[in-house]
Amino acid sequence: MTTLQTALQVLLLIFVVVMLFNIIIFVHELGHFLAGKWRGLQIDRFQIWFGKPIWKKEYKGVQYGLGWIPAGGFVALPQMAPMEAIEGGDKDRKPLPPITPLDKIIVAFAGPLFSILLALTAGLIVWGVGKPKDFVPSTVVGYVEKGMPAEKAGMQPGDVILAVNGEQVNGFAGTLESITERIVLSSGDRIEFTVKRPGVEEPLKLISEFEIPESKWFQRTGMRQVGLAPAGKALIDGVLKGSPADKAGLRKSDVIVTVDGNELFSNIQLAQYLKAKDNKTVSFGIKKAGGEEVVVEITPQSPLKPKGRDPMIGVIWDQTGDVDVRIVHPNPIAQVGDSLKMMWVTISKVADPKSSIGVDQLSGPVGIGKMLYQLLLTENGWRRILAFMVLFNVNLAVLNMLPFPVLDGGHITLAILEKLAGRPVQAKALEIMQTVCALALMSLMLYITSKDLFDPLGREKNSDPGEIIFAE
Repeated sequence: MTTLQTALQVLLLIFVVVMLFNIIIFVHELGHFLAGKWRGLQIDRFQIWFGKPIWKKEYKGVQYGLGWIPAGGFVALPQMAPMEAIEGGDKDRKPLPPITPLDKIIVAFAGPLFSILLALTAGLIVWGVGKPKDFVPSTVVGYVEKGMPAEKAGMQPGDVILAVNGEQVNGFAGTLESITERIVLSSGDRIEFTVKRPGVEEPLKLISEFEIPESKWFQRTGMRQVGLAPAGKALIDGVLKGSPADKAGLRKSDVIVTVDGNELFSNIQLAQYLKAKDNKTVSFGIKKAGGEEVVVEITPQSPLKPKGRDPMIGVIWDQTGDVDVRIVHPNPIAQVGDSLKMMWVTISKVADPKSSIGVDQLSGPVGIGKMLYQLLLTENGWRRILAFMVLFNVNLAVLNMLPFPVLDGGHITLAILEKLAGRPVQAKALEIMQTVCALALMSLMLYITSKDLFDPLGREKNSDPGEIIFAE
């Protein structure tokens, strides 16, 4: 692919991401707009994105526009609340006729309702075309990192994890019930693992601490880690020419099943074992591609290029078999339900002082945009995008229903209070409240966006060693 083609592809993907955001915002605001029309409210503006319009057009008394700050959008409904300080508008206009609390509730609720309807629409498409499962089904420990909390707690390769903190697990990663997610979302100072160890009749209770990787002030706080990786086949995808594995007759699609007579649970475990053996010959039990089982002895060797590499046997591992990427077809109600559950867990963990999840782990428009871009680069990325549309729109609906001024839930709460009190909140007090909450929300978004932008800086990256050569 030429440089021009690459640049055009990047621009196309960025355009797709921006359009997805616009569709999501447009549909949410369209709900407010149509409800306002239905209830006979004055509508001044319908704008996607905030700030001074870079494009605008008036039609039937409504100004339609596109702002220059690529985040959010709004429908200016002056009878709902005094938002001139935030959205702009004519403060000197003649007073408009008041509307009922029911009108306010209907118009405010219409935005989240339309977001849920868009989530269900995306869910219907996913139901038809499917999405990758993206699930690691194994609950067997394949690797325990030396010096990490799991090793200190007594975890061993081959252990089957049954529960984390008393809650049953489903797979190693990919769902809220999986091992990795239960570790990351755990509360308290200790994590209890219930494991079934081969050869031991009763399940064991192992109490582990956890570590949080260090981060700089401009980066996100790291997630809880204990030093575990799932079991998986040591499936060979390729053999480097002239390497010890090549000389021993190993080939693509062979599987290493034992090392020095011990069962091998993952290729990461093998790398650790070889490093500990310090260049000594190792006996490998190999299951050949045709089903034949053989035993070969291989002595690890450092490659000629690049210099300074640890001794290795010279194989390239097939990593695809550990993750279940089959196309599944969940119904839209289940998709929305799973998204609601994920949203509830996220909010509750952010609010839990005993968890390690904070607001800096949330993503703003920049972070979400980067993730969407990366999803588009994957195989079946468009299917993953559709599935993400369900989650994102549910999140948008739930967050907007929180009872804070500026948000839709705040309008609903104020309307209910107005109905109970028999009079609306004083305009001046309401405007101050709206402005303060809007500034707080914008400050929060700027903080999260700063993490989106600067979190990758200084992070260790997997360096590409380049071509590995064993023989000239």
